[in-house]
Amino acid sequence: MGELTVFLPLLIVMGAFMFFASRRQRKAMQATIDLHESLRVGDRVHTTAGLEATIVGITDDSVELMIAPGVVTTWMKLAIRDKIEPEIAEAAEIELADGDGTRD
Repeated sequence: MGELTVFLPLLIVMGAFMFFASRRQRKAMQATIDLHESLRVGDRVHTTAGLEATIVGITDDSVELMIAPGVVTTWMKLAIRDKIEPEIAEAAEIELADGDGTRD
């Protein structure tokens, strides 16, 4: 009985670590799935290789990316890291921060 009480705190700490680690991994996987389901033709994206491109075609497990005018390559959806948000929002933020709505 004494040996069990020595290892009990260690087992509790290890169990808690495993629980929280798997929970974080599950959240990250769900975020990736949500990203892949939200991809649409015309979206600008970054790949895991660091390439910026525009989606011109989508299938169940791959995307066709235009990396230059007339240059289209096929990638697995898993290679898409994130979407590039339009820069229009950034321009609006600059104008709001400027205060008078005019550019200098």
